[in-house]
Formats: sequence, C-alpha cells, structure tokens
Amino acid sequence: MGGSRVQVNKAHKSRFASKSSRQAHRIPVIDNGKIAKSNKNAMKGARAIRIQRTKMLRDQKRATLLKDKRALSGPSSSPRIIVLCGLSSAVNLDMLAKELFMLLSGEESGAISATVASQTYKLRTTVLIAPYGDLVSCMEMAKACTVADLIAFVVSVNSLNDGCETGFIDSFGIQCLSVFRAIGLPSTTVLIRDLPVGMREKQNVKKNAISCLGSELPEDCRFYPADTKEELHKFMWLFKDQHLSAPHWRSHRPYLVSQEVGLELDNNKPGKCTLLLSGYVRAHNLSVNQLVHVSGAGDFQLEKIDVLKDPMPLNERKGFNSMDSDNPNCIQVVVTLMPDALKQEPLVVENIPDPLAGEQTWPTEADMEEANANNKKRKLQRKKLPPGTSDYQAAWIVEDSDDDVADGSVEEGDGMVLDGHNNNFTREESNQSESESVYNMENFDEETEADTDMADDANLTTEQIEAEIKKLKDASGLDEEFPDEVDTPLDIPAKKRFAKYRGLKSFRTSSWDPQESLPQEYGRIFNFDNFTKTQNHVLAKALKIDQGDVDSSVQAGSYVRLHVKDVAVDLASKICNLSQKFPMVACGLLQHESKMSVLHFSIKKHDSYDVPLKSKENFTFHVGFRQFVASPVFSSDNINSDKHKMERFLLPGSFSIASIYAPISFPPMPLVVLKNKHGDVPAVAAVGSLRSVDPYRIILKKIILTGYPLRVSKKKATVRYMFHNPEDVRWFKPVELYTKCGRRGLIKDSVGTHGAMKCVFNGVIQQHDTVCMSLYKRAYPKWPEQLFPLQ
Repeated sequence: MGGSRVQVNKAHKSRFASKSSRQAHRIPVIDNGKIAKSNKNAMKGARAIRIQRTKMLRDQKRATLLKDKRALSGPSSSPRIIVLCGLSSAVNLDMLAKELFMLLSGEESGAISATVASQTYKLRTTVLIAPYGDLVSCMEMAKACTVADLIAFVVSVNSLNDGCETGFIDSFGIQCLSVFRAIGLPSTTVLIRDLPVGMREKQNVKKNAISCLGSELPEDCRFYPADTKEELHKFMWLFKDQHLSAPHWRSHRPYLVSQEVGLELDNNKPGKCTLLLSGYVRAHNLSVNQLVHVSGAGDFQLEKIDVLKDPMPLNERKGFNSMDSDNPNCIQVVVTLMPDALKQEPLVVENIPDPLAGEQTWPTEADMEEANANNKKRKLQRKKLPPGTSDYQAAWIVEDSDDDVADGSVEEGDGMVLDGHNNNFTREESNQSESESVYNMENFDEETEADTDMADDANLTTEQIEAEIKKLKDASGLDEEFPDEVDTPLDIPAKKRFAKYRGLKSFRTSSWDPQESLPQEYGRIFNFDNFTKTQNHVLAKALKIDQGDVDSSVQAGSYVRLHVKDVAVDLASKICNLSQKFPMVACGLLQHESKMSVLHFSIKKHDSYDVPLKSKENFTFHVGFRQFVASPVFSSDNINSDKHKMERFLLPGSFSIASIYAPISFPPMPLVVLKNKHGDVPAVAAVGSLRSVDPYRIILKKIILTGYPLRVSKKKATVRYMFHNPEDVRWFKPVELYTKCGRRGLIKDSVGTHGAMKCVFNGVIQQHDTVCMSLYKRAYPKWPEQLFPLQ
C-alpha cells in the first residue's frame, strides 16, 4: 500500500531539447561569455566573401555571353542560315528567296548565290529553301540549322481561299511541324505573304495567323509581314540583333553544311575515291584526327583538311573583289592540316569475334582422327535403354560388352535406339523428316515472333499492298484481343517447338542471367562498364579540342575543305547528286561513336501514321545528324523490374522502347522514324529520343498456351487442348498454371494419350474458365543488312 503513495515526478523531456542545450551544463561559467559574444569581424568577412563570389559569377556569365555574341555575330563567325519552309502549297518560296537576296546584296539583278555578305546589315547570311512535299529534304534542311540559324515558316493569305482545313497550314505543313518539333526547333519566325492593302485588314489577318499557329510554335516565335521591301528590311534588322537559340544536342559536335561537293579518284585504290566537302565549320572546333559522319552515307576518316580563304568576307578591303579572279573555282589554300597517325581515331565499326575464345585447348590432327574413328565405331552399336531416356542421356551410357549387338531385330516402341547403318533408306528418310520438322518449326517460330517482313513495295501491285496492310491490321487487332496467345502445333511436339522458352515464377522478381546464351551478333558489338562515366570522359575530351592544339584542329567559323578518304565511287556519285537538291551535312563524331552496340530509344507512334508498326520491320532512323536503317524490337518500360516484355506491335498513344543494333550515340539525341507508306515517299511513323546504350537489357518474349476444362470438381479439373501428347505434359509439369478468373494451380499428371492432364488449383474453378501457361524467351533485334540508306 505504501508503494502507491510514493511521489512520481514527471520525466524530463530531453528529446525535445537541442543538442547544444543538453550540453550546456557541462560548459564552464568562465567560457559562457566567449560563446555568447558575437564576432562582428567574422560576420563582416563572410559577407565580403559572399559578395565577392557573387560578383565573380556575374562577371563570368557576362564574359560568356559576350564571347558567344562575338562568335555568332562577329566578322569571323560562320554565316547565319535562314531556312524558308512553306506551310502550304500556295506559298512561292523562290520569289521570297530572290527578294531576300536582292535586299542583302543590294543588287537588283544578277546570279543568285546561297550565301551573301551584306555590308548594309554587317551580316553574312545563307538562305536555303525546303522544297514543299519532300519530307526528307525538309528534315535535312532542319538538321542544317546551327546555334545561329533560323527557321522561317512562310504562310500565304491565298491558302485561305484554297480550302485548307486549318487555315494557313495544310496536311504537309502539319507533318513538317511535327518533325521539326521532334528533332528540336531552333529560333523560329513566321513570315506572312500576300496580305491585303488596308492596315486594318492586315492587322486582322495577322491576329488570325497568330491564333491559328501560336499553339503549334514556341512562345517566343514572332510574326512578320513579308510583302514589301520595307517589311523585309525591318525583318532583317530585327533578325540581326535577335538572340538565336538551338537544341541542346547540336552544341556537342562540330559540323559542316556543304556549299561545294566534289570527288577525286584514287588510282592506287580501284573503286575508291576522296570526297571533297567545302563549307564553314560550325558550333565547335573540328580536329583532323576525328571521324566524320556524312549524313546517310556512313562514317569515314579524314585524309586532310584545307583551310581556305573566306570566299565571302564581311570586312572586304576597298578596291578588292573576290570575283575578279580569272578562275573563280581556284580558291587560295591558307593552311593544310594532316592527321597524326598516333592520335587519329581508328575507324572501328564492329568487333572481330574469336570463335575459339571459349575453348581451353586446341585439338591436334591425331585427336581429330581418333574422335572420328570413335564416332564411327559408336554408330555401329545398339544400346538398350530404359524407357523415357533422351538422346542426350543415351550419349553418356557406356556399353561394356557387345552381347546385345548380336540380338535380333528390335521391336518398335521398346525403348531401343538403333545407331547402325543396316537400314540406310530408313535412316535417310528419318533424317529428311527431322530436317523438315526443324524447318517447319523455324517457320512457325518466325510467324509467332512476327519476324516476317512485308514484301518490297516496288514489286507489288496496289491490290497486293492493300492485302498486306489488311493482314497487318488483322494481326494487330488479334494481338490486342488475345495478347500473346499461341496455339500448340499438332505436328510438332511442344517440348521441341518451345524448347527455347522457360517458365518464370514471377516476372518481376525471378532471376534471369543477362549474359546467358547470347547470339553471335553480340560478339560483334561493344559494351561499356560504366556508360555515364565514359560519356563524361568523352565530352571532356571534346571540350579540350576547343581549348587545345591549334595545329590539329580548325577553328569554328573557318571556311575549309574536308578530304574524306576511302569513299566508294558509287556512293560519292550519289552524294554529289543529292547535294544539288539540299546541302549535305558532315558532323564530327565523338570518341566511340562509330562502334556498334545496342541502342534503346523511347518511341511513340505518330498520330498521322495509321498502318500498324510491327517489330523487326525495316525502318529508317534519323538520330540527330545521323541516319541508318534498323529493325527494332519494341518492348515495355518496366521501372521496378530488370526484365521487359516484348511488344509485337507498337501501340498507339503510349511510349515504348525500341531496341536496335546501331552505331553508338551519346544522349540526348532526338529520333524520327520514317517508313515507306503504300510504296510512296517515306512518311513519319514514330518520334522519340535516345534513352540508353545497354546490350544487357533483358527483353523477354511472352507466349501463353491455353487449355479448357473438360471436367471440373471443385479445385480439381481435367484440362485438354493445351498439349497433344503425354510427353509434353510431363515436360511442362513444373511450370505454374493460372486461369483468366484469377486461380493458380499445378499439373498433377497426364490423362490418356491425347495430351489431357489433371490439374489442381488454389480455389474453385469454373467450367467456362480458361487455363493458361506463360512461357518466356529472350528476344533480340535483327542485325541490319544495310546500315546506311545511301550504301
């Protein structure tokens, strides 16, 4: 009783106190004054350091902006490129380009040149025209834009009278805008032509154009009337002082927009020549030791770089005319840069695989002869085997005596294996049947994988093309209604047909070795231990080129001639012909960017493309400045798992991952996928961006085998039509079953001789339910037969 009257004090709330207050009682009283005293001098010093740091950062930003402004608008900068893109067929781009040329050059007549040095505006400008109706040319024009470029979308008031659905823009203009947004829009402007005379009518039409096109273009896009000389004059003055922006990916690599293209034959190398590309170096310094990529043609080494005298100097001396030379094609070479054999990047595209890399010993000729003799001797023996023994298990059974060899004929189905040559005709028939079954199995596998490509559109009639498209649409609809479901073949055992597949307890948590049973193509590609670290190292190395040796690199803004060596004559001829339609682009590659690997892109089907996109079809991938042909494998993007499910078709309205064999690129890089539609010009099929470079990303193809309950007794059921023989039932017995109503179960035993089986589930199963079995195998993209479109 006395214990209940003992006073109990409230516990001290030390958990709410700060760390310093809990230690305050340990500090001597003498030092309290020193701790509480504020150090004003220290505070003043910290404030001064903070102010100095802020001033230093402000000065650095100001110096960077001043340097960029001088590089973009100074006399040594490369000419600014204006790309005129018409958004409707009613626009006359040739007339607008002629008016701009006369305004810049100050000449009323004369030969029109693409590049003009204007003394009035103190500006060098290159005017290019994107041809209406040619989507590939428009994309190349868009790639030609640099950090100092401008895309001028031209609209006409006459398009309102021509019946355009969306006013100033037609269907081709909408497609061009979507492609430009996918690649990355630089600074943009809109030029309005064919305006009415009245001022009020002009303002109304301009407001109508802004309301129609404002949602399709960036917020800083400006609209200008462009009918009279005064209006174009105002536009050029504003363009001169405008701060131009460009996508981030274009500022990582130096590149050149060709103004002249030629070739020189090499007598020492028949069938090869040297491709000559002349133009201004843009964005960064270009090293002669770098590899260059010619758009659509491939990657090459440089033989040399000729730094030429600028044909369009801005500050030209009085009394000097660059066109007074007797031979206008003769351009003075200022300096020639030759590559260093020790520093030049090697042109390595594929790794050379060693087929004996996994071998530990090398057999001699005597060992090979002995092995052949043993194989012949083994074929003459009969082996008596227990029932159910496979061929692989039979190979390990050693016969000590030959007593069984002299026995009579073997009865059919008693587990005997005859390896002799007594009945050659029967053995040949069996080999032929086995080869035919393997062939049929491969064909069936290709059909289920959707590997079959559509036939060449050039060799098909219109009816055949429509039939192929209808077949694709039917297959796509069937895949959406019954995803991944596959019928078990009747003529091929399921354990042979699905030998490459395996079951998984859990798709998310079950383990799968990423280096298990890799295809032969993986011996030809490259992999990085740490891709992010390698990318940082490569970008730092590229930055040193801008700050480093002048003897091996060309400054940005210089007019040069690139000597691209070891180019096929046919390929160089194609490049020369295409350069007459649009300028060719040659970009400098970063380290490792010529090597093959597995690239993964985040991709989305374009809204204007209505034909289903199937995995492993041939597409043209435009990745930044580069373009190549690839056959992708589509897959889902699982964040919480290291395994990703393969998709037979690219689903509209959602993002998927497209995996291809392609040269390495460092993200971020935009992607535009083109596909020949109905045998016509290429159409935009999908857009996206580069996600990663990883050969060990696991993509699993899933198939579902289905069966139907024959007899049901609470949790037990007899299932048929999933398999067609007892051997397949026993083979797939360890794999877990599930039903479409949510039950899970296992195979207990086979019933009869037609593949029926007894199954038990974790709940009562319904008669109308469907029993399923999921099997998986790893999927890989197809190796491209033709890597680049022009090859």
